[in-house]
Amino acid sequence: MRAAPNPAGRMALNAAAYAVTVFLLLPTLIIIPMSFGPERFLQFPPNGFSMRWYLEYFRDEEWLRATFFSLEAGLISAVGATLVGTLLALALVRGRLPGRGLIELLVVGPVIVPHVALAVAMFLVFEQLRLTGTLLGFAMAHTVLALPFVVFTVLAALYRFDAELERAALSCGAGPVRGFFHVTLPLIAPGVVSAALFAFVISFDEAVVSFFISGLDRKTLPRKMFEDIDYNISPTLAAVATMLTLLTIGALLLGYALKRAMERRAAAAAGEGGDHG
Repeated sequence: MRAAPNPAGRMALNAAAYAVTVFLLLPTLIIIPMSFGPERFLQFPPNGFSMRWYLEYFRDEEWLRATFFSLEAGLISAVGATLVGTLLALALVRGRLPGRGLIELLVVGPVIVPHVALAVAMFLVFEQLRLTGTLLGFAMAHTVLALPFVVFTVLAALYRFDAELERAALSCGAGPVRGFFHVTLPLIAPGVVSAALFAFVISFDEAVVSFFISGLDRKTLPRKMFEDIDYNISPTLAAVATMLTLLTIGALLLGYALKRAMERRAAAAAGEGGDHG
């Protein structure tokens, strides 16, 4: 027999969930109004409203250079992690790989191993290969860090995918490559797009590894923020943090919208296929 619903318990659970959510979001909500303060130091609540620190950001060549470098590294690592992660997820689901458990453990390694340990290891290796402070070095490091999120996101999409559709395409004469691009990929595209956006956000926001493998001239935006916290605390930091927050939220909303649109398109295509059948 089912237990009788407990309205008081449900209300308490909802209140606790909302309280935890507000507690987690409060630092982010506080930094936004601080970025619009007119003073030369961080203050909450601000005494007025000013766009001065956003203008300072766009006028500063170092901030812009770090931002564009982060964008370049993020885009390259997102493409690389998505390609490698999608192929690896397909191999894990469709293939018969020896030592599959070990492969999955290695994939999830960048999530389990502390980033400080990874940063030290990458620095020692990249220093020997002269990749520290280079775009290629950052792209490789961030690809490794983003790979677990891509693999498990695509794995979730593949497990929801009906493998009979792919087998039907193969039985109709399509080769494995054509079957993948014409049947499998369109149906798992929402998961692949979400994985790519995750990889970009992870790369753009990553700070620990970036701090170790940065050079004097080429550094990412999080590294630049750490340096300003040490030497020059100004409300420009709050402005940059606000823009980073908005960028992350925008990327997640874009991924959600694209995912919903692709799911509707796939459902419509499946419905049309059923009607023709």
